[in-house]
Amino acid sequence: MTGLSVSRRRDGSLACHYGDTELFRYVYRPKDPEVESPRPYFHPVRTLGGDVVSLYRPYDHVWHKGIAWSLCEVGGLNFWGGPSFRRGEGYVQLDNNGSTRHDRFAAAEVRDGAVVLDERLTWITPRGEHWISEQRTITVTVLPGLEAWRLNFATTMHNRTDAAIGLGSATTQGREKAGYSGLFWRGPRSFSGGTVLTQDGPADEEQLMGSRAPWLAYVGRHDGVITDSTLLFADDPANFCFPSEWFVRTSVYGCVCPAPFFSAEYQLGAGESLTLRFDVLIADGALDAARCAALAAGLPAGLASGGIADAQPATAGALR
Repeated sequence: MTGLSVSRRRDGSLACHYGDTELFRYVYRPKDPEVESPRPYFHPVRTLGGDVVSLYRPYDHVWHKGIAWSLCEVGGLNFWGGPSFRRGEGYVQLDNNGSTRHDRFAAAEVRDGAVVLDERLTWITPRGEHWISEQRTITVTVLPGLEAWRLNFATTMHNRTDAAIGLGSATTQGREKAGYSGLFWRGPRSFSGGTVLTQDGPADEEQLMGSRAPWLAYVGRHDGVITDSTLLFADDPANFCFPSEWFVRTSVYGCVCPAPFFSAEYQLGAGESLTLRFDVLIADGALDAARCAALAAGLPAGLASGGIADAQPATAGALR
């Protein structure tokens, strides 16, 4: 083992390694069709032991991309991919799929034992208008004892327009229990029927859908090797929505999303910014609720001292 490293690839992605294990690819210049709302994503994502815990472009929802910051309602536009839900109509394919463009990395390096990616992006409408500037900070650390590794995702979205932009979900458009819109993870197909844990222990998706909790964990089993992995998702106490509502499925396929816009639209005012932070811990093995709670309890202090720069509103000039 030689610690963490990051390297840029010729295909528009970055690879993050811990020793000989590639922990993830971060595809910052995706080649997906416009109807899938191209945006950066993490895939494949692996445990320290090398097991893949993400899925890219499944046939049932081709717009699902590993782990990605995916918003389905942005001022009436779709930055999630595929059709949009409309009250009284259901899902309809509209000419409203936007894209999130990578502009540059202000940093992509190992700093104090952590991989730090400081990225600038622009959210572009189907008509080519630049609605939102984003500063995204991704920080990767390995927990002491090699128990798991941690992906911290921090975003500041800055409204570049002269009008408010509503950030919502399919639920804010009228579909019950469909608040997916946020940092969305799609697990491998073998994770269907996995175990979901909260601070109160195991629970099913009907109990958890739309519920609020500071963290949620998903335990799934891998085909072939017949081993388990655990992903622990944690909301940041500084988020406006803390504790977030959760979108989670286990029965048809495994997915988790801390959903800040689940049941209420957030108005991002003209010239205003919104900062959100989330943690994902990726661990080998099936962790129980007590261990997950102990890991989650250490995250807020880690956020304050883990080398994550406070995101500042990105100006239009800084992105060009």
